[in-house]
Formats: sequence, structure tokens, C-alpha cells
Amino acid sequence: MATASDARRWAPGALRGIGDSLYTPFCGADGDDIDWDAYRTLVRYCVGDLGHPMLWCTSGLAEFWALTLDERKRLLEIAIEEGRRVNPDVVVQACTAAMTAKDCLELTLHAQQAGADIAYIQTPMMEAHGGEGVLRFFCYIAARTDIALGMFNSPSSGYVLTAAEAARIYDEVPAVCATKEGAFRPESSRRLHELAPGLVLWECDRTVYRAGWLRAGIVCPAQLGTTGYLFETPERRLFSEYWDLVWADKLLEAMDYGRESGLDQFDLDLGGWFTCYPGRSDYFTHWGGAFKYAASVLGLPIGDYPHSRPPQAMLPPEAKTQIEGAYRRLGLVD
Repeated sequence: MATASDARRWAPGALRGIGDSLYTPFCGADGDDIDWDAYRTLVRYCVGDLGHPMLWCTSGLAEFWALTLDERKRLLEIAIEEGRRVNPDVVVQACTAAMTAKDCLELTLHAQQAGADIAYIQTPMMEAHGGEGVLRFFCYIAARTDIALGMFNSPSSGYVLTAAEAARIYDEVPAVCATKEGAFRPESSRRLHELAPGLVLWECDRTVYRAGWLRAGIVCPAQLGTTGYLFETPERRLFSEYWDLVWADKLLEAMDYGRESGLDQFDLDLGGWFTCYPGRSDYFTHWGGAFKYAASVLGLPIGDYPHSRPPQAMLPPEAKTQIEGAYRRLGLVD
């Protein structure tokens, strides 16, 4: 675990490679329970079978907004326990966003005590008074904890920090050392790097990596929280091989690999089901049911209740058909 005072020395060397954002497998009537065995299997698969060096826990894909505080704590504890049993050096990233600063503090203190390496706070989802309010939220947490902190700038919050607002948080909160820029605004990420060059930055728009931003030092050689385990299998390490080329600065080879392996086409074939609900097409979502259906196509356990918890909708049949078809075209399933 990186303490607050060590965070900025620790982050550049530690945050490297693929970091898997884990879903929550539900079971029981209406998904009111969690299939803990399935979750343990998922952790072991990501860290052991795929060899991915980082985990991203209890964030949007995990449906944190539908989990109790106790469930979120237990999910993190199991990720640490199972992940470090397979790889003692696995970096465990805990997402501790919550509707109240006090709940966020409780989760962040738990992450610190449980042995997570860093805690990320997503921009508050309600009543955020711009960057000033988000800064106040971060200051409240940082004053009461001693763990490395990261920002998660996602449009699912309803408010996205500007580059200047994020840089101010970095300047005023020494524990903040990293950010996941999830709003697909490369120009803002570039500006943020100019304002806060020491901030470890992951840009969700993957095209910037092909544009040489890693070589330029704008972005880091890591995926802080993505679903790499849904883009490859132990037998066909498509995703890892692609990113190994990018991180080795073999950009032409990476572009050729993306095209020839089918990964580029796979993105198109999947469509927008992971992050877009058609009934609210202007809103960026993390549709848990879509991610879990993709996992089930690959044979991963998702619990006997395959849906998201409310208020998310159930995944429609046409989404399942499109997702399964994409995997068959890529060749990851027969």
C-alpha cells in the first residue's frame, strides 16, 4: 500500500499493465445475494490465468451504486485475498466513490486497512458544485486517511471535471497521484498533463496511444481499470499482445496487429451495449448485464442472476445476439 506521502513516488513505477475492472456476480431472488465463489474464480482468472498485474474493484462496472457498504468491503477483501494468493505483487485499486463524504471515508479507510494499494474517488454523482465542490470532497477524505488517492473522471457522474479543476485537486491534495480520464476528451487530458505533469494519467480514448502519447509522456503504460479479460483468453492473448506492442513503442506493429487480429473490428461488432442504454442514449453508463453476458459467452461464472440490480434495465435479446456474434467473429468462442 502506498501512503499519502509516498503516493507520487510510488505511482509511476507501480501503475503499469492491464488493470481489470471486476463485475459483481449476483445470485438468489432478484439478485439480492452475491455469488462469492464466482467472484473468487474471476479474480483468480484475471490474476492467474491471464497474468494481469492490476485489479480495479467496486467501481461502475461492479455496480457500486447498487451494493451495500458491507458488500463493497467484502468484495475488496476477497480481491486482495485471492489476488495476492496468486500474485503477491498484484496492484489492487479500490474505488470508494459514494453518495456521501462520510460513506466514502468509511470505504477509503477500509481500503487502507485491508491493504489496497490506492483508492480512486469518482466525481460525486449528485449535487456537485463544480470543481470547487469536488476539491472539498477530496480534501475531506485526504485529511482523514493515509493512502494514495486517484481521481476517476467519468461522464456517468453527470459532471466531468475540467483540466483546470482536476489540476487544482492534484496541486492541493498531495495524496492524489493518478487519474482515470473516462470522458473521452483527449484534448482535455493533454491540457491536464500540461497543468499537472507529475500526475499519472490513463486516457480511455485508446486512439491517443496509437498517436504516440505514451512516448510523449502524456499517458502512462497502464490500463487503470478496463475489461481486458473480456478481450482475450489464456489461449489467445490478443489484448495483452496488442498492448505489449503499444507499450514497447512499436506503434505501426500495434496498428497492424489490431487490424489483423480482429480486435479493431471486435470493437465495432460489439456495438455500444457496454456503455449505452438505448432508452437513454445521451447518457454514459456501465451496463453490468452487458459485461456479465460477455463474460458468460467466454465461460466465466456470473452467478445464477445474470442481470444488473435496479435501477438498470435488463439486457435485451438483441444485445445478447450482437455480443455473442462479435465473439464468434473474433474467434474467441466456437
